[in-house]
Amino acid sequence: METPILTTPRLNLRPLEPADARTLHDIHQMDGVLKFFPNPSPPPLEKVENFIIGQEKHWATHGYGNWGILPYSGKEIIGWAGLQYLPELDETEVGFLLSPSHWGKGYATEAARASLQFGFERFNLDHIVALVHPDNRASRRVIQKCGMTYLETIHLWGIDPMRHRLDPPERQGRS
Repeated sequence: METPILTTPRLNLRPLEPADARTLHDIHQMDGVLKFFPNPSPPPLEKVENFIIGQEKHWATHGYGNWGILPYSGKEIIGWAGLQYLPELDETEVGFLLSPSHWGKGYATEAARASLQFGFERFNLDHIVALVHPDNRASRRVIQKCGMTYLETIHLWGIDPMRHRLDPPERQGRS
């Protein structure tokens, strides 16, 4: 299956490519980027390369995954966003990661909304979740702007993320 390219008013969401590994590795090294992740230590380049290979496999298996985020004016990705199947929860999660120089510009919200729309339009998903560290106020704002509702705090991957949920548009507002 070929990974689709999504466009938003300011972004292209395109397949992650092996050539993105160095840029993504550099983003992971920046202060604060992984602060709220289960493992906040920046990964070596090889692990980032394996992440990109894993995304190709995820797309082939599930029909969705993460895209590289590329602003229209840019030549390099500024992070990633997309959907991941979480076998631990048997749910699909929306997620995102951006370079700090692009925080606060609405890019994460734009990419997350496009990912959610893609997931609901292309797949018959009952819902999509977001997991966010309680102290990550910026990511909590993003998922709230996407219309996601807090459900509970769970213990997963050695941390206690807040679990949020969004139902398909046709079911929103109904129990």
